[in-house]
Amino acid sequence: MIINNVKLILQDEIINGSLEARDGVIYRYGEGASRLPQALDGDGGWLLPGLIELHTDNMDKFFTPRPNVDWPAHSAMSSHDALMVANGITTVLDAVAIGDVRDGGHRAGTLQKMIDAIIDSHATGATRAEHRLHLRCELPHSSTLGLFEQFMDQPAVSLVSLMDHSPGQRQFVSPVKYREYTQGKYHLSDRQMDAFEREQTALARQWSAPNRAAIAAHCRRRNITLASHDDATVEHVEESRALGSAIAEFPTTEAAARASHHLGLQVLMGAPNIVRGASHSGNVAAHHLASIGVLDILSSDYYPASLLDAAFRVAADETNGFTLPQAVRLMTDNPARALGLGDRGLIAEGRRADLVLAHRHSGHVYVKNVWRQGRQIF
Repeated sequence: MIINNVKLILQDEIINGSLEARDGVIYRYGEGASRLPQALDGDGGWLLPGLIELHTDNMDKFFTPRPNVDWPAHSAMSSHDALMVANGITTVLDAVAIGDVRDGGHRAGTLQKMIDAIIDSHATGATRAEHRLHLRCELPHSSTLGLFEQFMDQPAVSLVSLMDHSPGQRQFVSPVKYREYTQGKYHLSDRQMDAFEREQTALARQWSAPNRAAIAAHCRRRNITLASHDDATVEHVEESRALGSAIAEFPTTEAAARASHHLGLQVLMGAPNIVRGASHSGNVAAHHLASIGVLDILSSDYYPASLLDAAFRVAADETNGFTLPQAVRLMTDNPARALGLGDRGLIAEGRRADLVLAHRHSGHVYVKNVWRQGRQIF
């Protein structure tokens, strides 16, 4: 597979040239052009490594497209996968929730179905992107540890995050914000909300600490990458680091992000935050963390198209000093290194030929072609 006439986004520079892949890996690249007739003309577009997505909730909407609608697993997985590759994402960690912030939440009912779909579709080659598992563990529940232990030895498990969405914790240090968010999401009356808040506080008091310690210990023994979630204070970050976390997902304050970066945790923020210019929940903005040099990884979170868009927006923002190669590493090399995936994430000889050809039209950057291990998948 040969691509001519492209702007290759390398680790630290951009060059105009061509690339050749053989047997699924990058064989060579440079400023010259191939004269072989099978070479693809990239028409001056950007050629960058395939994007690596560590935390996407996108799959949920296909398995449960409407309340009480249970969609067939094969169709749901196929549609989710198609949207991933269409946005240049070649490695996907599908986030599934272990436990739920609400008893009987829809995620509990589709958990096994989603995990089976991810594993089976990968085993049979039914998906175009490479799909792995990200287990999001909601700590304040009696069933969380047992469910985690049921799935923790699946080879597809590549990342585990520890979440606590109970009142007064992490994302919801503010009780006012907690009530606003929860009542809006679950359509609870004031009376129902009071009862729900008491219940969640009691559950957190009983289960959060022992579940956090037990799940982290399982991850350390199995060398599964561990992530904190929504840390809000320096104390939160210090606890996460002591447990062995390598990634800080969505720190909610500048102080937590600075502490995470200082202690060696890779700070992960949402690409939609970059595109929109702010956090939808009112927490610290990703572009601000970029401007102070503590942004390491971007995730598309709930909107797959945001990932590539965010890379070019970060590079165009003069307040942070990111070059385009540095911005692209936020969703390629940096997440690959955080997971220990040394075979991908960069355009370099011997790396996997996971590649994205992108063009700009009317000010918008869009994906034209995608390859995974040298095979065109979009």
